[in-house]
Amino acid sequence: MPGESEEKANLFFRFLMWLGRPVYRMLMYLGGFSIMTFQAAVAYMKPPYDWREVIVQMDYLGVRGLPIAIIAAVFTGGVLVLQLSYSLAGFGAKTFVGALVGVSLVRELGPVLTCLLVGGRVGAGITAELGSMQLAEQIDAMRSLGANPLKKLVAPRLLACVLVFPIMTALADFLGIVGGLLISMYQVHMESGFFLNNMRNYLDYSDIFSGIGKTFFFGYFVSVIGCFQGLNTTGGTEGLGLSTTTTVVISMVLILISDFFLTKFFMILPW
Repeated sequence: MPGESEEKANLFFRFLMWLGRPVYRMLMYLGGFSIMTFQAAVAYMKPPYDWREVIVQMDYLGVRGLPIAIIAAVFTGGVLVLQLSYSLAGFGAKTFVGALVGVSLVRELGPVLTCLLVGGRVGAGITAELGSMQLAEQIDAMRSLGANPLKKLVAPRLLACVLVFPIMTALADFLGIVGGLLISMYQVHMESGFFLNNMRNYLDYSDIFSGIGKTFFFGYFVSVIGCFQGLNTTGGTEGLGLSTTTTVVISMVLILISDFFLTKFFMILPW
């Protein structure tokens, strides 16, 4: 019947509109911070270069987040040794504890956990700082004085995060292995030489490079989302809180999603 077919067509179009709105918002969001990244990179390539601000941001965003990364790495390595030693003992494969701890830490747990924990702090801090400046109209004041906020505020934070996240991940990998080594010695009663030799036999340079290589992208995602949300904050203190929460959630989700594709990418590289 004509009326029934028209009703089905209307339901179909409403479904498409319902499905299209979040896709449209996602594409607009991706386009927005992609354009911001390009404009910030172009602006920062023009002299003068403010390397002092980059170093200040590396200290603020990275060095001050080291305690979180250190605690997480050490105890993650210890928990891995405890779990694997008792689990693998039932299969007679307890000798592979060192190899599994080393590979899992360096390839996945070290980069992902470090960037999730530190990234949440960093992203929230960037959004809160830039969002407060946006609400206080300091960003507009900078533009009226002829300064480029993307060059002065966004570019140093982007560059600092891209540089500091791999360094923190490398340190977290090392401390995670040290934590696993200590637990293997004093809880599992495994000789340190045996643990390290087993790990060295199975841990390859490609594992190290792939794990650290992913953190360049993680640092970019955290910083660009934090800057984009901060510069687009509206609605007073309530809007600032919403922007900060949105930054943390999107950063964590994007790190987890991109980790899958980056892992797949590094696995197909001809190391």
